[in-house]
Amino acid sequence: MYTAILIAHLVIAVTLIGLVLLQHGKGADAGAAFGSGASATVFGARGSTSFLSKVTTLFAAGFFGTSLVLAMLAGSYRQPHSVIDRDAGQSEPSAPQQESPPAQTTPEALPGPAPDTAPAPPPP
Repeated sequence: MYTAILIAHLVIAVTLIGLVLLQHGKGADAGAAFGSGASATVFGARGSTSFLSKVTTLFAAGFFGTSLVLAMLAGSYRQPHSVIDRDAGQSEPSAPQQESPPAQTTPEALPGPAPDTAPAPPPP
């Protein structure tokens, strides 16, 4: 569905560009005031809206509509972009940790010199 809307969006965008380029600009009528004579009226009322401008309005509305739908769909398909975010969702360990037995406290296991050894004499 996302791909179909994206293709429709691209077709609408290219068509909209073509329609805008085909239309007659408003500045072309201003040239008639300075002697070109290309326009029947100088700064007059434009009259009824032409067919191209109506079609352009429809394609512009379609472009905005598909833009909004694509933005909503892109927000719903949010996936983590970093390795840290991706691994945060998989926080369970691969194998259960086994507990080590408690250490026995025997005199040999205590830090320090053994009770039966005397400290070494200082060097002369």
